[in-house]
Amino acid sequence: MLSDLEIAQQATCQPLWSVAASMGLSPEHLDPYGANVAKISLEALKAPMAKRAAYVLVSAMTPTPLGEGKTTTSVGLAQAMGHLGVRATVALRQPSLGPTFGIKGGAAGGGYSQIIPMERLNLHLTGDFHAVTSAHNMLAALLDNHLFHGNALDIDLSTISWRRVLDINDRSLRSITIGQGEEQDGVERTSGFDITAASEVMAILALASSLQDLRERLGRIVVAYNSSGRAVTAEDLKGAGAMAVLLKDALMPNLLQTLEGSPALIHAGPFGNIATGNSSVIADLIATRTADVVITEAGFGADMGAERFFNIKCRVSGLRPDAGVLVVTVRALKAHSGRFKVVAGKPLPEQMLIESPEDVLAGATNLLAHLAILERHGVHPVVAINAFPGDHDSEHQAIIALVQNAGAEAVVATHFSHGGSGAVPLAEAVMRAVAKGSNFKMLYEDELPLRDKLERIATEVYGADGIDLSPAAEQQLERLVANNMNHLSVCVAKTHLSISSDAKLLGAPKGWRLPVREIRASAGAGFAYAICGTMRTMPGLGAHPAAHRIDLDETGQILGLS
Repeated sequence: MLSDLEIAQQATCQPLWSVAASMGLSPEHLDPYGANVAKISLEALKAPMAKRAAYVLVSAMTPTPLGEGKTTTSVGLAQAMGHLGVRATVALRQPSLGPTFGIKGGAAGGGYSQIIPMERLNLHLTGDFHAVTSAHNMLAALLDNHLFHGNALDIDLSTISWRRVLDINDRSLRSITIGQGEEQDGVERTSGFDITAASEVMAILALASSLQDLRERLGRIVVAYNSSGRAVTAEDLKGAGAMAVLLKDALMPNLLQTLEGSPALIHAGPFGNIATGNSSVIADLIATRTADVVITEAGFGADMGAERFFNIKCRVSGLRPDAGVLVVTVRALKAHSGRFKVVAGKPLPEQMLIESPEDVLAGATNLLAHLAILERHGVHPVVAINAFPGDHDSEHQAIIALVQNAGAEAVVATHFSHGGSGAVPLAEAVMRAVAKGSNFKMLYEDELPLRDKLERIATEVYGADGIDLSPAAEQQLERLVANNMNHLSVCVAKTHLSISSDAKLLGAPKGWRLPVREIRASAGAGFAYAICGTMRTMPGLGAHPAAHRIDLDETGQILGLS
């Protein structure tokens, strides 16, 4: 089989005006960025809407370090809808340059279920990430400039949380000292860099519903506290207006297409560990006005991306999911048996490839726990078995029987190898789930105290017995409450390799408590995030990163991208 890049480079793009026309959008709604990419004007939010599209979330069981193919499944499902005569739009996050040049690679899908042009998607696209980087670092510069000119806001330097960002994996920037040198070089203090996807500005871009909403959210960003414990914001530093100007064009979603010509809205890329891990509200609002079915993906497993989709993104957008797709793989189920070790960048263990329905069922508790998360939110789940060449039919049949016994439907999908035609049974199952109607409900109300929101996520989603706050987290929680932030939603920053906060605990762990090390405010984004364990917000590069093999040939064609 051809590589993903070869498949993408041999594909013929449909004229973008034709893709837009299939959504009911006119050329006036498009701001072209070359031949096959365009931004969609926010005027599209005013387009006539005969009826709201069905809204379908794609999530997954707890993934292995290799990933289980949520993006590929989302694209394949959108293409399959076209085979059924259903107008479908897929809405996805934009890939980050850091992972693209690291181990993970890009995020355009795979095989014959990809977004094209693949190179444009994975490399810069329309510059949205650079706009986020610039806006974030503008605020950092204004903060340090304020300190240099006398610190009129009486900022307590020990409370400064606003670091700088860069969209490249670079571990050497995690902890640095700034302001070194002569007096004119600024106030010396310790700081560091995060990857751009981890910026609160990125989360705000994903959650803003209009330019005015964007501007107001930027103003609410908390960068530090003063000596009296009052929050110091971007508005206090007079930086929110300049940030909004830098982000004005970035707020418009990007229009691309799948290999089979289905519309794809690519917009924003918030980090999946400490932020929502979902694409933008604006892209979904436009898509639900211009399609029969909208398919969107949430990062990592249902315990992380789906929970945040339900309780943060849907709270902001007002949209309600009609069905959910849970992506599972034979290899992920075998991994959760505890009998095999999967390592990113390395082949699967040979023993893992041997036909063994028993090993598959040994990891079933994880799958069932994720099904329960969707059902807890009143969403009918369909299990998509993302088939790999090394799978065995008996293993697929074991999954189907397991899911049926749990009261849901499971379908084998071969969209990676066969494109939309390989996911037609999945599309039919999703439409059956949509027809049932959902009874969507959020996990908590706005008025519930932050501590109770956090405990509800820990106990009802993760299966923990409760939460344990460190003394520092207790103080930080008290400070958030004192600054009138008790209404915020909660985003738990934890490992994505387990439903628990311990990456070594497989399946659906019981008899544990969620340890909360810190609680920080992302007031502009509208949530507080509880840090559980050590979270790396600036990734590093491995010994043999993808950057080593990415190059150009003599004609200028890109090589080695994955």
